[in-house]
Amino acid sequence: MKNRGIVILLIVLAVLVVVIIAFDFISKRPDKSSENPYEYNIDKYKQLPDSLLIQYSELRKIKLDSTILRGIAYYDDKIYILAEEFLQVISPDGKELLRREMPDSPRCIYVYGNKIYMGYVDYISIYDLNGDLLASWDTLGAKTVLTSIAVKDDLLFAADAGNRRVLRYKTTGELLGQFEGKSETGQVHGFIIPSACFDLVINQFDELWVVNPGKHALEHYSYDGRLIGFWENASFNIEGFSGCCNPAHIAVLPDGSFITSEKGMVRIKVHKASGELAGVVAPNEKFKDSFYAPDLALSPDGLIYALDFDTYMIRVFQHI
Repeated sequence: MKNRGIVILLIVLAVLVVVIIAFDFISKRPDKSSENPYEYNIDKYKQLPDSLLIQYSELRKIKLDSTILRGIAYYDDKIYILAEEFLQVISPDGKELLRREMPDSPRCIYVYGNKIYMGYVDYISIYDLNGDLLASWDTLGAKTVLTSIAVKDDLLFAADAGNRRVLRYKTTGELLGQFEGKSETGQVHGFIIPSACFDLVINQFDELWVVNPGKHALEHYSYDGRLIGFWENASFNIEGFSGCCNPAHIAVLPDGSFITSEKGMVRIKVHKASGELAGVVAPNEKFKDSFYAPDLALSPDGLIYALDFDTYMIRVFQHI
């Protein structure tokens, strides 16, 4: 009798366990589960809080014939485009003026003083405006990933995302030195580069500005690598930069303001030289199905040429 009672108790417990498991399974079905209060959702930040912030309109689109794009530059009323293993030069209305095959896959471009400076993964080459090779410099090692170039007079600066450094050259090819973004004031963080998004520019006041993308910061350096000043703003809101590494690309307006381009939650904005948001060029809704930050080039008349890597086109924006 005692054994029978034990058997009955075990059966009841087994049935109870089955009921609990079934209830747990049903309650966790996607259509039955409750809302997750910790869900990572940035949709609300994609909406522009005030349409009056938009200061530019899209003037036109220029469709390109390559699906692997690398970079863009503007010089002497011409647009220079890097694609997979070739250089293309077009007019502002999209007419092809030049196409030259390259021996490798170029990553970044800067046109200055009638010369085209191209950064490949681990070396720099110089071409004339017809795309003919003038010089090719020594390679920089296996870890090197060159992502940006800027030239001023006889100096060239190159951003190396792989080694988290900025290289300083003579335009003749002599390597003068490098720096890693470490401050003399105790804020020794250096450049934080989670991905190959590492841009730099020289503005109209001959100031060298370098993006520190992991800190969502723009940093002003002397040519020998001394940190002069910086501003940063890590935020999902329109005023700041979000994600692992933004802004991905920058350009500078004549007054020293920055045009910034962000990946992930793609948008293009204008920030004052001191960092405050000045306005929006293109909100996220312009790039609903995009992930990559458009590369940027500016014309002297104030047009912004944004190379859209996701839709294989150049978007042209003008100030309203």
